[in-house]
Amino acid sequence: MAKSAFITGITGQDGWYLRELLETKGYEVYGWGRDECDITNLDQVRVAIQQAQPDEIYHLAAQSHVGASEADSSATMKVNVQGTENLLQCAQGEVPGARFFFASSCQVFGDAAQSPQKETTPFNPVNPYGVSKMEATTKVHKAREGGLFAVNGFLYNHESPRRGANFVTQKICHGAAAIASGIEEELRLGDTSMKRDWTDARDVVRGMWLSLQANQPDDYIFASGQTHTVQEVVEIAFETVGLKWEDHVVRDDTFKRKKEPIDLVGDASKAKALLDWEPKNSFNELIIEMTRAAIQKMR
Repeated sequence: MAKSAFITGITGQDGWYLRELLETKGYEVYGWGRDECDITNLDQVRVAIQQAQPDEIYHLAAQSHVGASEADSSATMKVNVQGTENLLQCAQGEVPGARFFFASSCQVFGDAAQSPQKETTPFNPVNPYGVSKMEATTKVHKAREGGLFAVNGFLYNHESPRRGANFVTQKICHGAAAIASGIEEELRLGDTSMKRDWTDARDVVRGMWLSLQANQPDDYIFASGQTHTVQEVVEIAFETVGLKWEDHVVRDDTFKRKKEPIDLVGDASKAKALLDWEPKNSFNELIIEMTRAAIQKMR
């Protein structure tokens, strides 16, 4: 009998790839997009879980942009914390045998006490998004203690051609493509010296699935273990379109964030050892693919 899965945030980058992955494995997949159900409404969540009766639940829906969380921290907390609590409660009540994956974030580590970070690194978030993910992660831990097969996946920055335009990698790839296509003349960016641990989103969703196939529920970091600067994204994207970035990129301090985490880079050795997971696609290949995809969309 085919397994069934329920995905919140199914129309987002990760949900889209995860749905495709699960369907190739024969799953019957259910899910919500951003405007299809209010995850902060317990009754709506309960009805959805009752109807789907999933074997696996992947909770990806969130207010997931750090900048937006700083602009409206209360909304971020409501969606990311209350929404997670609602889904956990319904899973425990309606499908207690289901396996539950929560998309946590490297932002819970914030000003981390160690680098690279491990699953045991103390939480120290520096922005509302990180705080919300920390609180939700703690609720998942409590549900696991209560008997639910509940997994936290600490996701580091992960990208793809499907990434939203409000994220800096896509902004850069799209900007370079638009300039090469004659649609734009310049690209305005903040501090391009900031470093990130970037992974391909398709590798990350593969890790999500693997984590729910394990014998025991646990926490895992999904990351490349390498950092790259925003400036490297700029240089690769503009080289891909055959332009000199210096001729088109303008520094704009209005894009700087209030507080940036320091040295967020993940140690995914636990996921490799227990799940046989590691990234397949390289950083350079990813940025080149994203830039070429952006060019294709403009033709």
